[in-house]
This record gives sequence, structure tokens and C-alpha cells, in this order.
Amino acid sequence: MPHNPLPELNNIGIVVQSLDDAIAFFTEIGLTLEGRTMVEGECAGRVTGLGDQSVEIAMMVTPDGHSRLELSRFIRPATIEDHRTSRNRAVL
Repeated sequence: MPHNPLPELNNIGIVVQSLDDAIAFFTEIGLTLEGRTMVEGECAGRVTGLGDQSVEIAMMVTPDGHSRLELSRFIRPATIEDHRTSRNRAVL
């Protein structure tokens, strides 16, 4: 069976603890910072289902200019549980 390459990658989102560190990492491997902003309030929270939220977002773009990586750092609401220390953590 022939391997079918990923047809196109439009946007991937990653939640990070440090936006500055994540930007530095992805810049080092070839992505470019396209923009950085805050997204806040009930309206933004309707998209995520988190209610009133405050999120700092950075958009990175791949070298070919076709794909985006959205980095998000949540300020509000507070983290309830960290997946790295969760009792329900699945180890693969």
C-alpha cells in the first residue's frame, strides 16, 4: 500500500507553560513568529468552553508559509490538574 503524505497542515494548537520558551524553541527549528496577542473574555471562552478566559497567543509560521502553529498560554482560568502529575496519566 503506498504511503499517502499529509495533504496539507493548516493550523495546530499547543498549550504551553512559557510562551517565550516555546517561541524560542520553534524559532530555532525554523518557524517564524507571525504575531502575538491576548485573547480575553466570555466571547473567547465560548470557543473553548472555558467561560471567562485570558490567553496569550503566539502564531508561528512554517518556512514554506503554508502552515501555522498556534501557541497558547492560559492565564485564566487556573490550571486544575497538570497532566504530568495526574493520577489518570496514560503512559505510552
